[in-house]
Amino acid sequence: MTATAIAVLSALVAAWALMSGALSRHNVTGPMVFVAAGYLLGNPDWGPMGVDVATESARVIAEVTLALLLFADASRIDPEQLRHTAAVPARLLGVGLPLAMIAGTAAAVVLVADLPWVLALFVGAALAPTDAALSAAVITDERVPLRLRRSLNVESGLNDGIATPVVSMALAASAAVFGLSGGAESVAVVDALRELGLGVLAGALVGGVGAWATDRALRRGWASADARAMAVLALAVVAYASALASGGNGFIAAFVAGLAFSGVSARDAADDGAVVLPELGGELLALVVWFLFGAGLVPIIVTNIDLAAVTFAVLALTVLRMVPVGIALIGSGLSRRDVLFLGWFGPRGLASVVFALLAVEALAESEHPLAAWAVAAIAFTVLLSVVLHGLSAGPAARRFGTPEGRPPEVGPAPTARRQRLVAADAVRRRGGDGGR
Repeated sequence: MTATAIAVLSALVAAWALMSGALSRHNVTGPMVFVAAGYLLGNPDWGPMGVDVATESARVIAEVTLALLLFADASRIDPEQLRHTAAVPARLLGVGLPLAMIAGTAAAVVLVADLPWVLALFVGAALAPTDAALSAAVITDERVPLRLRRSLNVESGLNDGIATPVVSMALAASAAVFGLSGGAESVAVVDALRELGLGVLAGALVGGVGAWATDRALRRGWASADARAMAVLALAVVAYASALASGGNGFIAAFVAGLAFSGVSARDAADDGAVVLPELGGELLALVVWFLFGAGLVPIIVTNIDLAAVTFAVLALTVLRMVPVGIALIGSGLSRRDVLFLGWFGPRGLASVVFALLAVEALAESEHPLAAWAVAAIAFTVLLSVVLHGLSAGPAARRFGTPEGRPPEVGPAPTARRQRLVAADAVRRRGGDGGR
């Protein structure tokens, strides 16, 4: 990337940061802005900042971004409270996610003639994971019941890591079908389970030991709070990279490390700013990834889009998500509205972008139209999700609320940060209704 490109991209980030509050009131999100900017400025055909996403560096940026965000999201989950509401995310991950992969694979096979089933599996698995960042207005709005917000956050944190081995196996098999070197004729399920296990182990060790070490350093005066935040940023990267180095799943490691850090830390990491650097770093890099998406993947959509891809994208965001969620939540005790809410707010985001970039890199040599169709279908689904979920997240959070007469959620005492937010909201409400 040239100095000019870096300067322009940095200026865009600064402009977005200054205008984000005003734009969010009109339901305009960062991904929307940077996808559009990437397409206009980084288009390889005519943009002044031509970008090639079929490179290892683009993939690495996207993967590190996702790892940082997963760590930051997990570190804000209280493990003690999670134990009281683990049933819903467990259903979504254990039943809903496999059903979504199967449904997506079947839909791709039905819609596209001669599509190899392994490539259909890649498309279905790549679009099964969700991204809570695209519905952040829902995840952070306390008018939405805590159980639903936490379920969406945990689901999005773990499902991309669970889907990664399936995506990797399907992509390797697809490369073999197209006769590319490096494609595997067969892949073992044992390898996928080993990746998951090593990822969990690496994440638990790095997060747990890191929390103990940073707390100890802070108590003894060896490090300042700012230095602790810097160490936590490094821990997120260590968890991801060490898992990859040992043959494990880096995304699972990053999320588990965040959970372990939150559970072992003697302080409220989310309240005292320990995770602010991983969170801000992930959000900053995410804008870069969305720019790359607009520059490199949107042109693939324009070139290869067809009725089958449009139909698949619409189905992926509705039926192929909502039906598995509905089946998974049978007998959960959630109302129909809650189930529909969880079914709709399953946006496709960074994980699917990472998987699409993997396909671009792995299948670029084939130049087969079906390979291009698979990337286009994934990219168009993500693009549609960016727009639809970005526009609907704010209004849904404002209108959902908590119905009068609904019993309060039972659980452990809220954190100090949550108590402050609730108290501040109560003051605003009293001020807004004239003291009635």
